[in-house]
Amino acid sequence: MLARLGLVTAYGHVSARSGSSMLITPAADLALVTESRVLEVPLAARAPGDLPAGVPAEAWAHLALYRARPDAAAIARAQPASAFAAAATVTSLLPLHGQAAWLGESVPVHDSAVLLRSLELAESAARSLTAGEALLLRGNGALTLGATAGIAVARMWLLSAVCDVYLAAHAAAAGRVTPLSAAEVASWRAVRDELLPRLWQHLRRRPADLSLPGPSLAGPSLPGPSGPGQEEREG
Repeated sequence: MLARLGLVTAYGHVSARSGSSMLITPAADLALVTESRVLEVPLAARAPGDLPAGVPAEAWAHLALYRARPDAAAIARAQPASAFAAAATVTSLLPLHGQAAWLGESVPVHDSAVLLRSLELAESAARSLTAGEALLLRGNGALTLGATAGIAVARMWLLSAVCDVYLAAHAAAAGRVTPLSAAEVASWRAVRDELLPRLWQHLRRRPADLSLPGPSLAGPSLPGPSGPGQEEREG
């Protein structure tokens, strides 16, 4: 689904917590990844030798977030084009509309474009996301959390849309925009668990050529979901 939504190209990964391990997609084009290629990594892994062959080098970011955020059950890693632009202009992204609050009271920006290919670098990024469910990585895409892989993917699509809205509003108003108040944010966050699954179901049904909130970056369309449990496999 990340590939179908145009949120990844040749790079990106999805993981889910599974007991004392995490299940993660391999270092491969997600459009071509099947369930049989998903890899298992111990959550306690701390040395390069602990990672099975084929695991993406940035698996450390997933491991660091799972250890820092016990509430995280799944993580999506992608590179929405609008995320690059937004992360280059702000240190924290404040919600300008209600659904943006489903990413957190604000979306922090990790101020380093270095690839998160070590435990130390990954833990530094994880410390930037002490609350909320989305993290922008300056020059390096984004990470989103969810109760399932599908919800993490839905949040990544939403983060791309939120960045588009933020950039458009700032350009139109020369930076003089009105973010949501604390009370408004709280009212929207109170319904996120009810409404986010509906967004995920909508994205699963959405035709590939309508998948992006802005100009389409999607590649060839992929088969649509079908069958019980397919929503999790398609993350």
